[in-house]
Amino acid sequence: MVSHFLNDLSLGRRSALTALAGAGLGAAGVATAHATSTKTDSIDYTKPADNLYAFGKIWSTYADKPAISAFHGLMYMRIGDQRMIPMFGYVGTGVLHAKFDEKTGTLIRKSRETGYFTDLKTGEILEMWKNPFTDETVPVYHFYNDLAAFKMSGTTMPQYALGKGTDKPTIMNEGTSFADENGNIPLILPFQQLGADHMMLSWDYTHDYTNPVTPEGWPTYSTGARITPSEHFTLNFSKRELEDRSLPSIRHVSGFTRLSQPWPFMKMGGDKFKGATVFGRSFSHKGLKNYDEVPRKLLDYVEKHAPRYLELPPGWDIVRSDRLDTWMAFAQDVPAENKNYPWKKTELSKDVAPPTGLGSVLYK
Repeated sequence: MVSHFLNDLSLGRRSALTALAGAGLGAAGVATAHATSTKTDSIDYTKPADNLYAFGKIWSTYADKPAISAFHGLMYMRIGDQRMIPMFGYVGTGVLHAKFDEKTGTLIRKSRETGYFTDLKTGEILEMWKNPFTDETVPVYHFYNDLAAFKMSGTTMPQYALGKGTDKPTIMNEGTSFADENGNIPLILPFQQLGADHMMLSWDYTHDYTNPVTPEGWPTYSTGARITPSEHFTLNFSKRELEDRSLPSIRHVSGFTRLSQPWPFMKMGGDKFKGATVFGRSFSHKGLKNYDEVPRKLLDYVEKHAPRYLELPPGWDIVRSDRLDTWMAFAQDVPAENKNYPWKKTELSKDVAPPTGLGSVLYK
């Protein structure tokens, strides 16, 4: 989805990001932001606080009103070494807001997110989907992340923790971020400059954690005891706009790639489908005008069924929900198939309960 963050300074009750951990800049072959001069009038790319300011401005907005972002693309699947085939479209929205404290170098960000699967031909959001590998028609699970909120300050790269407390957190940007002599990974982002004003930034995370949708509880939905989803972004934006601190936000257009086991709603549990991979390629973008760049069918659906997901609560003293991960939310919303499994309905308020899709059935 659109990138999710939490850490041990989180505004909520569960810490999902644990440290802020360090890295070198850029890659060979393209001029990095610090190759000759690390300092401009407003941003020093060698300083973690300036990198944090840039991160918030790129992904979110410091304006008075939140920004709206969207992603849209296709998802493919393969089993073993078979040819990948297209399965469905993948679309969603994010409403984003942030503020940055210059004195303390602290970033606060809040967001709400949606994620849907669409018919390949019509682009309509799916309520039912026929799986070409199983020939079974299944109800589709729509993802609603009610509120992601985080407060981040420090000098080291974020780590993202999902699953159980014993699962190892994921270090952001592994491959472009490296530890210093003290074993810390500085919060220096891998900016790359192309030409006079074209700036690029990659952002990657590759997870490995305990599957909340367990084989014992959901034998036909679960793909196994562990899952390894990963997301990869390549952001493009104006260097001049990023460095102009009189601008509260900038537009970005990005590539968004995602790999994982099959989504739980696809019902591809068991050994027969072991090793199946879902691959998604999408466009992701955040504009300067709220709704202009959200695909029309997606916007119409959200406005009709989930309008609160285009808004954010006021203020910055926010308690977030624990619904950041699709598998975690699925295990809360969909009763265990095994009646002897110790599953208990999660009590959600009417506002937080998913309004559509398979996950909404339990709360209606």
